[in-house]
Amino acid sequence: MRRTILMKTLSLSLIALAAISTGAGAAEPIPADHQVNGFAIGCQAYTFNRFTVFEAIEKTAAAGGKVIEFYPGQRLSPAEPEVKWDHNASPETVAKVKAKLAEHGLIAVAYGVVGLSKDEAESRKVFEFAKTMGIRVINTESVDAIDTFEKLVKEYDIKVGFHDHPKREKDPNYRMWDPNYILDLVKDRDPRIGSCADTGHWMRSGLKPVECLRILKGRIMSSHLKDLNGFVHLAHDMPYGQGMSDVGAILAEFKAQGFNGPISIEYEYNWENSLPEVTQCVDFVKAWKP
Repeated sequence: MRRTILMKTLSLSLIALAAISTGAGAAEPIPADHQVNGFAIGCQAYTFNRFTVFEAIEKTAAAGGKVIEFYPGQRLSPAEPEVKWDHNASPETVAKVKAKLAEHGLIAVAYGVVGLSKDEAESRKVFEFAKTMGIRVINTESVDAIDTFEKLVKEYDIKVGFHDHPKREKDPNYRMWDPNYILDLVKDRDPRIGSCADTGHWMRSGLKPVECLRILKGRIMSSHLKDLNGFVHLAHDMPYGQGMSDVGAILAEFKAQGFNGPISIEYEYNWENSLPEVTQCVDFVKAWKP
């Protein structure tokens, strides 16, 4: 009898331990061997949206990145261009992408920008995909679904970052560009809900990135780090350190805040041949000193 009780207790303990191990999940810090100079930097695959997922992985690795952020809808590979990569991917497709990541020493850390539904079953598909891929942050602009996905954030221990696009002069109802608006959205929510800080779109909205980061201190979940040649809507990406965003000060602010989340180079210029410039961005981070 005593042995039976002991075995049951041991079994329950193992089950509990497994649950804890699973639950620790995606919000854990990104491993040091997937960081560059203390930053988890890689590419948003949208940088290479003229290419496939497989090619985006190859180019991110070639640039020196250690992590990647996927977006929904990219073609899978040159061999299977008809297959689209997103949270509805088949187990076979997921396995192929995982193998490609492993081949090039990358891990997937973020996914977006993706719509999240008020329908919990639909949003759950995105969280399940993130869990399967080991993704730590889902980036979205789905403000209306926050009540739904807050439950899933707690259940899956996966963060959500509200992404910002530029200010829209003809659409005053669009407020995602304003860090104060984002802060109001998230301040009373689970601490794993915050900002996907797109520094380039802040610049296109006439805002200084470092000031925006300070407003959002403690609520930055991820970043699309960009250096643009101006503070206007038509400004374009430049290699880090050559634009006007002051990337060095941005990196210093990340360090000051203890931010250890994913940083995506989203280079939206020179689309067909941006790899040399993306490499320069990684090299800037590699050489940066506080």
